[in-house]
Amino acid sequence: MKPYSIAIVDDDPNIRQIVEAYLRKEGYLTTSVQSAEEALHLKETQPPDLWILDIMLPGMNGYEFCRRIRMESEKPIIMISARDEEVDKILGLELGSDDYLTKPFSPRELVARANRALRRWEQMIQRGDLNSSADHQITIASHQSELLVLDKQRRLVYSCGEEVEVTSKEFQVLSLLTEHPNRAFSRDELLTLVWGDDYFGSDRVVDDLIRRIRKKLDKIPLETVWGFGYRLRSTERATEG
Repeated sequence: MKPYSIAIVDDDPNIRQIVEAYLRKEGYLTTSVQSAEEALHLKETQPPDLWILDIMLPGMNGYEFCRRIRMESEKPIIMISARDEEVDKILGLELGSDDYLTKPFSPRELVARANRALRRWEQMIQRGDLNSSADHQITIASHQSELLVLDKQRRLVYSCGEEVEVTSKEFQVLSLLTEHPNRAFSRDELLTLVWGDDYFGSDRVVDDLIRRIRKKLDKIPLETVWGFGYRLRSTERATEG
């Protein structure tokens, strides 16, 4: 099996050197760049299997680069930052990063998290292969109006005929809820199914994500099941292959 490739995006040369040394010892192929602008070029010419991305970069910051990656790819992203505020972690995760590590960190811990993120990526690919015959489009409709359309193949979301931009995690949650209309999912279930069973944060991230979805898609019947979780109501559901 070909070794996975990992890109390190950090403006600190010492961090790039140390992280690359540990990852190469683990058997990974590595590339390092010092800015998001260089990383954009790498994305087009030699995209890695995993990104290790500093938030505080000169020029374009890590949040914006993460957002751009998630518009095109589901490959794992680990964000690293000197900031340890909860809001920074939540924002990074909401934009689509798979993990968040605060500086200073143990290189061995970073390697362990990279291993875990790539195992999840392998599992996602395998599930995609197993479900390749699944319907490509799911529609939630009411009174002949298409309140929500998910194009799973192109990963696009439409509401009442208008395209709506969503993050990777928002799309995953919407896919789960539309595939099981009227079923209530607990916060713990959503954490496990979307963020993974080894997610280290609190279930507040679920509430924050649902709030963002409601703000973007204010016409969909996304209900709170008080003291439990959430469900997407549907009186009419159409599915197309």
